[in-house]
Amino acid sequence: MLVRKIPTWQTTRRALTVTAIATFVTGGAFLSAGTASASQQVVSNSCTGTVSGQMSDQVAITGASVKTLVTNGANNAGTLAVGAWAGDSIAGIQAIPVGQVPNSAGGAATGAAIGKAVRTALANSHSLGLGLDWNKTLNSVESTVAKSCNLTLLAANYVAPSTPGGQPGAGGTGAQPGGGTATSPGGGSTGNLSNLNPGTAGGSGGTAPMRDYSGLPTATPGTAVAPGVRYPANGTLPGDASAPQVGTGDQAGQGADIRDAGNAQSMSSPVGPDDVQLPMLLAVIVLAGVTAALVRTWVLRRAA
Repeated sequence: MLVRKIPTWQTTRRALTVTAIATFVTGGAFLSAGTASASQQVVSNSCTGTVSGQMSDQVAITGASVKTLVTNGANNAGTLAVGAWAGDSIAGIQAIPVGQVPNSAGGAATGAAIGKAVRTALANSHSLGLGLDWNKTLNSVESTVAKSCNLTLLAANYVAPSTPGGQPGAGGTGAQPGGGTATSPGGGSTGNLSNLNPGTAGGSGGTAPMRDYSGLPTATPGTAVAPGVRYPANGTLPGDASAPQVGTGDQAGQGADIRDAGNAQSMSSPVGPDDVQLPMLLAVIVLAGVTAALVRTWVLRRAA
């Protein structure tokens, strides 16, 4: 019996090839598992409110959270749709994707995005309660959901970038107006953010301290001043032409005839053609005197 003898170099090459293929398959499996674990799905039981998750996580809502809205939207479509059947169909869906947690402190899944996602999920459910005109019923459902739903998305693992004035956690100091320095809260970044109250452990959610208004002047009850005391009768008001002008002629580029704003002088009104002049007034007085004399003479003659 003849036995074929395989050279050693061929055996080594085959072993290396099999090892490389096994390594590639194993590495691909680990990469797939790592990618799947890095991005997860966060399911909310309500289509309003706030949802917290890791950056790039998928956000979904349960179908039961929009059952009432879908029922109302289908009933109001005017297509003989059975809203209860449509609501039951959407309630059977465990997760309806509506958005993704952003790679920032926060974002939002708008009502329009949620309405569109619910519309797609309801259409794919092939519900028997969509009535005679499916498209019109789906439009009504989408509009109803969009008006009532809105989600705020927060990234729990977001870390705010440090300012150029220092490194996070270094406990640096920031320059304050007036030449002073102040340690940033929690040993964080410095500069204009040094007076913020510390927020969450992730570095977000800091708040500004309350402002100090203790130095502002305030009126004290019971110390009101009468107008006659505040503005004396023999005093002058601002802008009065008779008041002495301080620094008249000393201002740069101003002459001696420049005064405060509001200086005005009275002017006589223009004479109209219907106005009573002095000659007319004298004639009226003379006429009245003559009339009185004639009346007196006539009365005396009648009495005699």
